[in-house]
Amino acid sequence: MPAKAKQAVNNGTDLAIGAALRDLREDRGLSARQLAAQSEVSAAMISRIENGQVSPSIATLNALSKALDVPLVSLFKETASDLTDYTHVKKGEGLKSTRIVGEHSHEFINLAFHARRDLQFEARMVTLVQQEAKPPTYIGHGVVFVYAVDGEAIYRYGRTDITLNPGDSLSVDAELSHGFRRVVTPTFTFLTVQAERRR
Repeated sequence: MPAKAKQAVNNGTDLAIGAALRDLREDRGLSARQLAAQSEVSAAMISRIENGQVSPSIATLNALSKALDVPLVSLFKETASDLTDYTHVKKGEGLKSTRIVGEHSHEFINLAFHARRDLQFEARMVTLVQQEAKPPTYIGHGVVFVYAVDGEAIYRYGRTDITLNPGDSLSVDAELSHGFRRVVTPTFTFLTVQAERRR
């Protein structure tokens, strides 16, 4: 990154940290002098931080966060990217797809997919149909949530079988083998949501 661009990023971060510090201090009804007395960071330094004139050390920010009784990350709340996505899927819409695993196949509709630098999230509406071939099982990362919409099916988590009926929900750690073992009714429709930390 060119030096000027890097400096601009740093200045933006310093201003964002300063704005967050000022908001937190004012929310608590503290003056800069009062916060200085509680944090042992000089009032002059607090003023410089709040005006984005300095890049404070982690030790300084830690002292301020303790004095304000907030997590350190609270001072970085305004430094997030201005770029964010949202997905709004109207009833009956979504990306319709078919998954084929060996002899088994099932339909699903992608309702949401987000991939941030720290997190991946996806939501699908899935319909399983009774068939000779067994549904697939999975092993992954993160957490899987299942909400039964229509029909009945048997879900296997590790060695445990769980019967799901309309309105039932289930959440599991994805690290253990999981997936549907058998569809009891002619069809079974469910919402599934999976979230995992990106590696």
